[in-house]
Formats: sequence, C-alpha cells, structure tokens
Amino acid sequence: MSNLSQKEKIVQNYSILGIECVSIVLSYLLGLFTRGGSLLHSDYSEDYLTTIFCILFFHLLAHYLFDWNASFFKRGYYVELIAIMKYNSILVLTLGSFLFVTKFQDFSRLVFIYFFIYNICFTYMGHLLLKKFFVSVYRNSVNSNKLIVISTSPLAEEILSKISSSTEWSFQVTGLVLLDTDRIGESIQDIPVLSDRKHLYEYLKTALVDEVFIHLPDYSTRDLEEIITSFQSMGVTVHVNMDIFSNILTHKTAESFAGFTVLSYEAAAFDYRRLLVKRIIDIIGSLVGLLITGILTPFIALAIKLDAPGPVFFSQKRVGKNGRYFKIYKFRSMYVDAERKKQALMKKNEMDGPIFKLENDPRITRVGAFLRKTSLDELPQFLNILLGQMSLVGTRPPTIEEFQQYELYYRRRLSIKPGLTGLWQVSGRSEITDFREIVKLDLEYIDHWSLSSDIRILLMTIWVVFMGKGAR
Repeated sequence: MSNLSQKEKIVQNYSILGIECVSIVLSYLLGLFTRGGSLLHSDYSEDYLTTIFCILFFHLLAHYLFDWNASFFKRGYYVELIAIMKYNSILVLTLGSFLFVTKFQDFSRLVFIYFFIYNICFTYMGHLLLKKFFVSVYRNSVNSNKLIVISTSPLAEEILSKISSSTEWSFQVTGLVLLDTDRIGESIQDIPVLSDRKHLYEYLKTALVDEVFIHLPDYSTRDLEEIITSFQSMGVTVHVNMDIFSNILTHKTAESFAGFTVLSYEAAAFDYRRLLVKRIIDIIGSLVGLLITGILTPFIALAIKLDAPGPVFFSQKRVGKNGRYFKIYKFRSMYVDAERKKQALMKKNEMDGPIFKLENDPRITRVGAFLRKTSLDELPQFLNILLGQMSLVGTRPPTIEEFQQYELYYRRRLSIKPGLTGLWQVSGRSEITDFREIVKLDLEYIDHWSLSSDIRILLMTIWVVFMGKGAR
C-alpha cells in the first residue's frame, strides 16, 4: 500500500502528540506530588505551571524538528521502550540545562527524576494502547477504508502477505478479485475471493468498497487504463502498484517528475528537518572552528615558515557530493614539491585501493608531522564547512586522481557531503589498509545516519585527537 493520506497522517501524528502531552502533564504533577509538593501551594520557589509549559514547548519543538516517532508503528515492544527512554533522557537533560543556564525558573532536581521515571511509564503505556487502538480496533471498525485487492492467482499469496504485514491502520482488506481464474467462494489467507474478470464490475456495483489495490505487473497499459477508468467512474479510490522491481532494496517514493508520475528509487532518504538541524550544527561548529583557527593561525604560520619554505596554506581540488568539485583548504604539512615526488613513492603505497598512504612519508615536514598528528592541519576546512561544501561529519573527500579510479560501488560514498571527520576516521584509521573497508564504514554511516550518530562521532573524534591517533 501507499503512504497514509494527508488526513490520516494528521490523525496519527496529533493522536501521538496528544498522548505524549497528557503524559508530560500527568508525570510532572505526579512527580511534584511524590516529592511532597502541593498542587495548590508549591513548597518550591518554582512556578510548576511555567515549568510544565517549558517542558511542553521543548517537546513540541523536538516533535516537529526531529520527528522521533517516524517509525512509530514499526517499533516492537523493546525498541519502543528504548526509543522512549532515549527521547526522555534528551528531553530532561536539555530542559534541565536550559533552566540551569538561563535561571529562567528554579526547579527541583528530584522532581525531574520522578518526572523522568513517570513519563517513561506513561508514554510507553500510551504508545502501546494507541497502537492497539489503531491496528486492532480502528482497522476493523466501520470507519476504516474497506479495500479490495485485484491481482492474479500466482501473485495473490505474495501481495496479501505483504499487505497484512504492513503497519498501516487506515484500511481493512475485505476481498480479493482474481482476473485470471474463477475461484469465487474460495479464500486465500482468510480473504474471500469475491469475483473474477467476467463478473468484476457487476459485483462491485453493489459491494462495500472504498479503495481498490491493483497488482497486475503483466497486464498491458491499455487493460490497466480500462480498469482504473471504470473504478474512477464509480468514485472508488484506485491504488496501482508501480513497484514492479521488488528485489531493489532502496527507498522508493511515488512523485511527480517533469509532468510524469514516477516511482523514484533512492539509496538513502533523509528527513529534511534533520538535515536542516545538521546544517545549523555545521554553521555553528564552523564559526567556532574558524574562531579557533584565527587564534592559532599566527603561531602555526610562523612554525610552518621557519620549518620549510613555501606557503602557509595548501589548497587542492577535491570531489564532493555526487561528483561536485571544490577546493579544500589545509595548513601546509608537506614540502612544496610533494606532488612531484608522489609518483616515485607509489610503489611503497600501504593502501589497497585508490588512496595513497605511506606511514613514514618523506614529503611531510617536521612541523607537518605534528600538525597531522594533532589534526591541526585540518582547521582551515571549517571555511569549507561554512560555505556548505563540507559537513562536520561525513565521508572523506577524495582527490580527483582517486575519484577517477573509483569502481561503480565506491561512488555511493559521495551521495552525501564529505566531512571533516567520519566513522572510519574514528574506527582505527591508522590500522585500515584496505579501501574497501573504508567504503564499508562510510556506507554504514550513510545507511544508518542520524543526528545522534553525528554527535557520537564528533565526541569520538575529540577523544581520538587527544589520544594522538590523528595521523593520516
């Protein structure tokens, strides 16, 4: 089935939001009561109503920015509990830090601990009850959309299995129509066969049906058009399965493209709200990084100049997102004739793949070795991040020479912006000698990307740098 309609999405999202807001209010009031406070006269200097509004404000902000319930109906019991615990931990820590730093409102830490425990319990129970209602009660109620599936005998089992395993709650499959045979009166997976091709329209003229799902990949466009037009004339909503390539495991979306209705396949699909937050973090991080760079530049520049002749900064054309070229900036860590000497050193390359790496590279200056070990040579890249050419966290931007040696499989690591740091950089990069392992880590990052993973990698990067494992 296709995604929920706009109306159904609104019902689903606001039902979840309503349950969570009620849970927050009850949890805080119960936490205040457990602490010994009165709901009429608080023993604390805080105005508990103001605090409740603060909690609700942060919750609503997180709801619209992060959409943490995007996979609400796909989460099992255990995953649901873990998701709620993670979210409540972030909510309490963020709100507590805000109240502490701004002194906006005095608050009891013990009340917040009680609130944290109660809100996990209430939210968890509320989520389970809401899922039970939508999937078991509403789906089988008279108000749900009654769906009839139209297919053929060889495909019926597969399509019914897929529909029954879906997490959508807005429809109930009430019948099956097989166009290639007469099996009226039989049942497939407890779904009755209602009609065949000959009696299709005669039966459906008086049947209870809100929607029709058509899965006929072997039928001609003309035949499909006839069926669709007939149902449209009855005022019945028609869903036609365009996903004929069932083995392509990518993100698929039906959309309009240049006037055509198409099914788009993407290797990875990212929520635009999370990408917006990532960009905001990149801008803030790059501004802080450029401030640090400005403070350290005079000292680093002097050391570079005294160590070896040549410019302070090094720029090189690199390949960014989906093959875009841009200039990357670094503090110079090699002698000026480094590129000319590279070819002679290629036979000593320690990497298996298009990347060149040599542990005791004679082209690196003494100051350059220190800059690389401490990752200080990377500081000017904060300018690339501010310009939107890179991100704080991403994949390593390849040189043009490396890019030209890429296999088709490697190309997907360029489907996102390159980063100042990334998963492979904090996963023992000094020990990795196979480029395919780097690609594997990069694709793991892309396929499981989240804002929390970015924060974790940034914290790991700080640890790696301080431990002196930053050499490349």
